[in-house]
Amino acid sequence: MIIAQSAAVSIGFVLDAIFGDPDFKLHPIRLIGYLILFLEKVMRRIFPKNERLGGAVMAICVLIICGGVPFAILFFAYRLNYFFGIAIESVICYFMLAAKSLKQAGMSVYKPLKNGDVDGARKSVSMIVGRDTESLDDIGITKAAVETVAENTSDGVIAPLIYMAIGGGVLGCVYKAINTMDSMVGYKNDRYINFGRFAAKIDDIANYIPSRISAYLMIFASKIMGCNSRNAYRIFKRDSRNHASPNSAQTESVVAGALEIQLAGDAYYFGKLYKKPFIGDSIKPIKYDNIADSIKLMYITSVISAVLFIGLKVAVGVVYGI
Repeated sequence: MIIAQSAAVSIGFVLDAIFGDPDFKLHPIRLIGYLILFLEKVMRRIFPKNERLGGAVMAICVLIICGGVPFAILFFAYRLNYFFGIAIESVICYFMLAAKSLKQAGMSVYKPLKNGDVDGARKSVSMIVGRDTESLDDIGITKAAVETVAENTSDGVIAPLIYMAIGGGVLGCVYKAINTMDSMVGYKNDRYINFGRFAAKIDDIANYIPSRISAYLMIFASKIMGCNSRNAYRIFKRDSRNHASPNSAQTESVVAGALEIQLAGDAYYFGKLYKKPFIGDSIKPIKYDNIADSIKLMYITSVISAVLFIGLKVAVGVVYGI
């Protein structure tokens, strides 16, 4: 089974690198989103006076379903035919990864900036960040795009690879369910401060180790890429906690250090100014090429991670004959 899962994760990684994330209504991540929306409505009716309990029950139900369904599918697929099982698990793993989608998101901002189309870049960046973008200039737009690529290198690629290397497509689905719940209900606003608390906490827990592994692998990748890896490590050690989330600044700090730029700082959300610490030092001015550099860094880190985690899984399978 370990060899089969290793093959599936490898194939899924290659498929994502070639084709990117397909956009269709029955995409597993969209289905998870629909499930979360449905269960939120149900739990708010069942627990109208206890939002924390309702949110916790919703999260547990989502995890059970998102683990149980792929487990059942793969169980019968492998029972039917070993190679058919690998094929199905490969597709599941493919859906859990987002390296090329992350590249496309970054390039959708990079290209208009390169062509001097600040309004077009502002529109593109508004599709991938949660902050208000109406008043962002070219520097603010670039920072937002770089931060998105940096943070999602862990959430969208490295963390799924880690979980799939451990538990195949099933654990990959469970992780993405956690990640999706946090992105949908893990807000600290009036609607979700209580209901989304449990989902936000398990997302922090699920990403705690992967985000730090991602940071160290990205430091190594920055050396391969010819960036300032020493500064990447220095800024990582100094600024990796400069974020409300315990995990978001891990890879952001590495990218800021590697590219010798300053990220983060104050930002507007829903018309309200939020004071946030800076990440990195302004050794070099921010320019649109930083977006392309962050994408390259993401890809190099992703390849290193895939080789490392899949290689370790294969080694375990060979040693223990599983």
